[in-house]
Amino acid sequence: MNKIKVLVVDDSAVVRQVVAGMLAAAPGIEVMAAVADPLLAIERLRQQWPDVIVLDVEMPRMDGITFLRKIMQERPTPVVICSTLTEKGAKTTLEAMAAGAVAIVTKPKLGLKQFLSESAEEFVATVRAAARANVRRLAARVEAPPVAAKHSADAVLPPAPARAMTQTTERVVALGTSTGGTQALEEVLTALPRVSPGIVIVQHMPEKFTAAFAARLDSVCRISVKEAENNDRVVPGRALIAPGGKHLVLRRSGAQYFVDVIDGPLVNRHRPSVDVMFRSVAKCAGGNALGVIMTGMGDDGAAGLLEMRNVGARTIAQDEESCVVYGMPKEAIKRGGAERVLPLDAIAQEILKQL
Repeated sequence: MNKIKVLVVDDSAVVRQVVAGMLAAAPGIEVMAAVADPLLAIERLRQQWPDVIVLDVEMPRMDGITFLRKIMQERPTPVVICSTLTEKGAKTTLEAMAAGAVAIVTKPKLGLKQFLSESAEEFVATVRAAARANVRRLAARVEAPPVAAKHSADAVLPPAPARAMTQTTERVVALGTSTGGTQALEEVLTALPRVSPGIVIVQHMPEKFTAAFAARLDSVCRISVKEAENNDRVVPGRALIAPGGKHLVLRRSGAQYFVDVIDGPLVNRHRPSVDVMFRSVAKCAGGNALGVIMTGMGDDGAAGLLEMRNVGARTIAQDEESCVVYGMPKEAIKRGGAERVLPLDAIAQEILKQL
């Protein structure tokens, strides 16, 4: 089996050394080069093209976003962004995601070498998955074998009762997504008119990035989009996105719905977790809800979508053709959680049927 060829582009000598070292030590991966800026990378690309590019965004001579756009125009290639975890950097990194990058790996300003070394297993898994990209969809990671024990939603919430909630005039749409989800969510949310059902969203994304992501969506959508805060009400015309590093759960008060943002263990190795959100929607909204699971690696949300369906909610999984990564929807379908399977461009219309 051919080795996965990786090109590392980062102006930090420490990052280049540590990232190249950890990747080279992984079976089946070959670091073809580690260079200090995009211009040096372009010279290397004239000789050989990689399967995956690990790319910083803030670099001398040419920034990572400009380089990424050149790559996507010339030869779409899976790109993993390795970015500093800062509020300022989050906006820049999200521009890179919009330009076609398929995953984010965050790095701190201090303790960089130790952080990257401790995150080696996850970093390598991300690169392996990116190498199997669906480049037709500017793809990213596909399912990788589990590498550690993982919690279910039981670690945060007890299971929903096996009965539907009483119908109300309030409706809730719950969207869960991961790799490829930034682009997928933009396509769905920008297609919605101002008068749309209230929406809650879990997009797997690091802390500090979700606020910038929500702000970006708010600027291009007709509906309001914001990072969720405690006691935010779920109302028509608004989408609430779970903040990175926190779980989002739905709460019902009378006929109205609110969200709580809570701490808790990683569920399916994620916080926020789609399973946690879906379970809370099953418990609080039942048949008043629509659950949608979209592109993403792994199985987070598959169990929760089945719980939603079992209490009378309508449920949808994105189809394989339109997914960047067909991991989460595939598992939800396999478990019987998806009532319908739809292409991405049909999901907005289904959401509007909840009005």
